[in-house]
Amino acid sequence: MKKLLSISLLLFVFGKLSAQEIPFVNSSHIKTWKASTSDTLYVINFWATWCKPCVEEIPAFVKLSMNFTDPKIKIILVSNDFKKHIQTHLVPFVKANHIASQVVFMDEPNPNDWIELVDPNWSGAIPATLFIKGNIGFSEFHEGILSYNDLVAILNKIK
Repeated sequence: MKKLLSISLLLFVFGKLSAQEIPFVNSSHIKTWKASTSDTLYVINFWATWCKPCVEEIPAFVKLSMNFTDPKIKIILVSNDFKKHIQTHLVPFVKANHIASQVVFMDEPNPNDWIELVDPNWSGAIPATLFIKGNIGFSEFHEGILSYNDLVAILNKIK
């Protein structure tokens, strides 16, 4: 079962999806990302279109994905939008901002069920970003806005 989940997640993460397709994830995905032992660096950002600081931060992730094209760096943008707004807010936002990174929707009814999985000290405020590189045991969490330069500095520290 664990192997099947890992294979499914790999297919999900590495698959090419159009901007209109926003797959759903849940707490099991967080557990899988955190348990990764691969040499891939995961940059997992938690955000929402209704969150002004999140929207201000998105261009930094767009620029990061354009400038860091190494297949061993995976940027995953985890939307915390309202489910009923996926097609009316999230999909148009992704298209309008030319987001090429993987965008997923957190499909958990209660944030308190998964926030501590990301980081036990996380207040739940967004934006927030988790960096994971399993093969070296690296995990770092940042709550709040990160600039492009902040993101690059963290990536350079990890590589």
